[in-house]
This record gives sequence, C-alpha cells and structure tokens, in this order.
Amino acid sequence: MKKIEVVGREILIDYKNSEDFISITDIAKFKNPDAPADVVKNWLRSKNAIELLGLWEKLYNPDFKLVEFDRFRNEAGFNHFVLSPKKWIETTNAIGLISKSGRYGGTFAHKDIAFEFASWVSVEFKLYLIKEFQRLKLDENNRLKLEWNFQRMLTKVNYHIHTDAIKENLIPEKLSKNQISYIYTNEADVLNVALFGKTAKQWRDENPNSKENIRDYANIEQLVVLSNMESINAMLIQQKINQPERLIQLNQLAIIQMKSLIKHKVSIRKLK
Repeated sequence: MKKIEVVGREILIDYKNSEDFISITDIAKFKNPDAPADVVKNWLRSKNAIELLGLWEKLYNPDFKLVEFDRFRNEAGFNHFVLSPKKWIETTNAIGLISKSGRYGGTFAHKDIAFEFASWVSVEFKLYLIKEFQRLKLDENNRLKLEWNFQRMLTKVNYHIHTDAIKENLIPEKLSKNQISYIYTNEADVLNVALFGKTAKQWRDENPNSKENIRDYANIEQLVVLSNMESINAMLIQQKINQPERLIQLNQLAIIQMKSLIKHKVSIRKLK
C-alpha cells in the first residue's frame, strides 16, 4: 500500500496482479469528505460509468459476466437503479474494482478507471492526481534501476569469488590461455544452465541480433538467485564435488529460490 498527496488529500494506492489500484473512496472525499461512499454509489448509478466499467472488463477480464452486465446497463440511469461496488464485483465477476474493509478499506479501482472517476469528480483534481501518480512511478523506476545496478555489481563481485575458486581448484598448471578461458566459460555455463536452462551460446544462437548476453536480460529475482549460486558453486568446487553433481544441486537451488522469490514478490518490490 502506497500513498500520494493530491491537493492536500491523501490517496492510497494498492498493488494487485502487477497492476496499480487507486482508492476512489479517497478521491471521492474531494467532493464530499463526510460521505465518500455515497459519491462512489452516485457515480455507479450513471449509464456512462457502467459503460466504462463494462468496456474495461471486456478488454481485460475473460471471466466477465456479460449477461449480468447488460442487465445493469439497461437499468442504469433510472431513478430506481442503485448499485454498490461490492454488488457490481460479485454479480459480474469484475476485476477492475476492489472493495476492501478495515482501516485502509474503501473502493479501489484500476488506474484506468480511477482516472476517469477523478475526472467525473473534478477535472482539476484529475490533472493533479495524474501528476502525482506519474511522480510516484518515476520514483519507483529510479529505485528499481538502483537496486538492479546494485544486484549486478554484487553478481560481479561474487563472480570473482567464483572464478578464484575455479582457478585454485579446477585449472591445472601450464594450460594455454584458450584452455583456461574454456574452463571459465564452461563453469559459467553451469550456472546458466542451472538457472536459465541453456548455455550462453544457445541463447546467442536463439538471439543472433542481440549485442548483449543472456544475463543482461535477467530480472531482479534471477539476479538475486544467480548471485547466490555463484557463491555456493565456489563452495562446492572447493569441496571437490564434480560438475554434474554441482549442476544438479545448483538447479535444485535455483528452483527453490525462484519459487520463494516469486511467492514473496511483494517483499522484493519493497527492496526496489
């Protein structure tokens, strides 16, 4: 849960399924600070709002219930028509709105919908909201770049630990430079295969137009795991464990750690 301040008002932003959801309850307080829920319900009574919500769901929600949507659309605008966010979500299986209870509760809408709701509340407020939201996303992207660069640096440090272990334990004396280079490359590919499922050469063959390498396309979770694998492989090398056995252990490690990082992705985002 993040917060931004728009025209002196605090707006909560939640994150679900890799998408931003903005509290339209907080936005509604700009129009009526004492009864924001009523503002949201009044908006939902309008045909334009129902059309907007329905169109968004058709574009992004394959499980959206069109029959129920058509019923709401036909009734919208009449004096007798009343619709709450919770009823809309439960009846149509909508995903564009989220209804929450508790301290940080209220109605949250996908940013596409939230901006339209803000425009209905106040065009001026919408413009300030977009400005602050863009500033938040810029800050998040800058932190992500810093974290990614730090992780790349950490990976390089661990790589030196890795290559030192190779030099001390796997390279016999009086080898040529090409032979030594082959051993380093071969061991690097042990990590590549364990984590990415392919060697550096296989990746280059699949991406002939790229000037980068397989690790340049790694995401933050993969870089975390790669950094750990380099340290562990160095330890396994020093323990004289043969390469096939190390590959099996490293692959198992990569699977376990990637599952854990994906499961706790919110924690990783906090690092960013």
